[in-house]
Amino acid sequence: MTSTAPAPKSRFLVLHDYGMGGAWWWVHARSVREVLETFAKVEVVDSPEAVEWADGDLDEVDIDEPTMPPGLDGLRAKRDAQRGRPGFGALADRSIVHLRRRWDGDGDEPATYFMEVGPDGRRLRQVELADDGTMLKSGPDDWAFNPPVVDLFDPEWADKEIHPDEFEGAWLRARHVDSGQ
Repeated sequence: MTSTAPAPKSRFLVLHDYGMGGAWWWVHARSVREVLETFAKVEVVDSPEAVEWADGDLDEVDIDEPTMPPGLDGLRAKRDAQRGRPGFGALADRSIVHLRRRWDGDGDEPATYFMEVGPDGRRLRQVELADDGTMLKSGPDDWAFNPPVVDLFDPEWADKEIHPDEFEGAWLRARHVDSGQ
């Protein structure tokens, strides 16, 4: 009878970007995927500048510990609540995902958003369809910030996936956000 030893752990720089700032931790885990499966709405950051900056006073935690520091504990609880739901992780590990989402809140005008999202949950391209039929397209050069907007493990997003042709059709019909065409 043979048993395989668990994979060794590495240290990953983990960020929860909440818009106008973020919370950071060092997490010891077996893989990037394990980090993303364990904590909701986080990303693993590996840029040399960020790693050098973070090499100081951040909390260091082991992914297998029963308790986590404030902030990270809530992100783990959120992920635990998502794990058994249909669609959990259905969009993970894809290079590009196309989504359609209705947005009616936060003081913005109601609209339907068509998004092309990369493997890190950041928008690559977007079309905003206003209720009056106006369609505006934009890309990273048009946005001041582009944090991850989609957690690809979150089952909420699975039923918002659309075929790439639907996205491309919207993209072709839309005018650029800064043009009159």
